[in-house]
Amino acid sequence: MIRILSALVLLPAVVGAIWFLTWPQLLVVAEIVLVLAFVEYAAVVAQIDAPIARVVSGAAAVLSCAAVAWPSGGLDVALMAATMPIAAVALTGGRPRPALVHAAAAGVFPSLYLGLPLGALVLLHRTGGREVVLLLLVTVIVSDTAQFYAGSLVGRTPLAPAISPKKTVEGAVGGFLFGTAALLIVGTWWLPGVAWPWRAALGAMVVAFGMLGDLFESLLKRSAGIKDSSRLVPGHGGMLDRIDSLLFAAPAYYVFLRFGL
Repeated sequence: MIRILSALVLLPAVVGAIWFLTWPQLLVVAEIVLVLAFVEYAAVVAQIDAPIARVVSGAAAVLSCAAVAWPSGGLDVALMAATMPIAAVALTGGRPRPALVHAAAAGVFPSLYLGLPLGALVLLHRTGGREVVLLLLVTVIVSDTAQFYAGSLVGRTPLAPAISPKKTVEGAVGGFLFGTAALLIVGTWWLPGVAWPWRAALGAMVVAFGMLGDLFESLLKRSAGIKDSSRLVPGHGGMLDRIDSLLFAAPAYYVFLRFGL
């Protein structure tokens, strides 16, 4: 029940932000989401012996997000910002140590893992319109919901037992079928001018990358020995738990629309 109530509050807020806010306002929201997810990420990697320079790494992720979304920014600025934590991590310890590269990589990763995808969402809103962003959101939500219920009802075959024991092949098939159908159907209005075979291919790709994002975050948490990234959202875990699918799906969605069509 708590899970359902949280969704009833959170989902309208997200849809309303995408529909009514201008892209600069949406960028502010995206940066807030990024900071919340970054705090959780930093706590997770600290559990796996990869402490990061939080201020520098977080600032680099925030700058990367803004650089991707801003008209005068771009991927080149975002990638340059991503290198900021390297020196900070290297100098924080004050001495040579075997885990130096490990920690440096963990410090750079939020710019790529959080900054670029969330910036891509704002960029899609700015260049493609609110419907394009909502179409991605609808596809991911329908796919996630179908995976859960198909897995609960008919799931028998584990999909990745070492990473996420509750996920099943049958659930994944349900996610592919319903998620792809959602983009194929809703895209008739929200992605006009794109032929149905391309919409079907885009839907399948979004679902696939969404599943990869979910599994990747599960792998991070399992490596750290935790179930949820935090208890920020009652019944749903943390912010990172809520956006894990979008973090992989959004860049793939943007690249497909930008270069594939």
